[in-house]
Amino acid sequence: MLGESLDKAVQGAFTRPIPKSGPAQMRYLVKQLKGTRAAAELLGITQRTVERYVKDQIKRPRADLATRIEREVRKRWQPQIRARAKQAAATTGGIVIDTRARFGFTAAPGSTDDARIRLITQALPPQYAARLFEAQDQGAGEQQLRAIAAEGLQEIYFRDRGRRAADLEVEFTDIDYIDFEL
Repeated sequence: MLGESLDKAVQGAFTRPIPKSGPAQMRYLVKQLKGTRAAAELLGITQRTVERYVKDQIKRPRADLATRIEREVRKRWQPQIRARAKQAAATTGGIVIDTRARFGFTAAPGSTDDARIRLITQALPPQYAARLFEAQDQGAGEQQLRAIAAEGLQEIYFRDRGRRAADLEVEFTDIDYIDFEL
């Protein structure tokens, strides 16, 4: 969920839309992967099927194949713009997190630590954006990304950059939705 939201945020920086038709998307993949065999292996179809898409002999892929093709094209679309957007977020701009999730706390005795659903929209500084993108690029799982986001919200939103609740530990669970913006 977090990985997909990060990808969607970076895709917002694209300057051109991805190819729309199945054959155009397939030609793009073949070009990026430097051959029909590599594209066929990636998509789990035959090389001959890929060739037929490239030659416009097949116009519309079946639904499951269309989804796989589009996902692979999105992963590879405008890599330089993708890298620039990540670099800008990681060095100067930061990232905005918009989430509705259950937040619980481990805090000093006498404070309320009952978990409850909260709707939070918070700008996180560049160091958290850098950590999120770096972890995602290294193949981090959902739990690791969630831990980084929770740490960012804990420090910026709940602790107010160290001005209050110094010993507060935040638990970030039951995510209803989460969106990121650069």
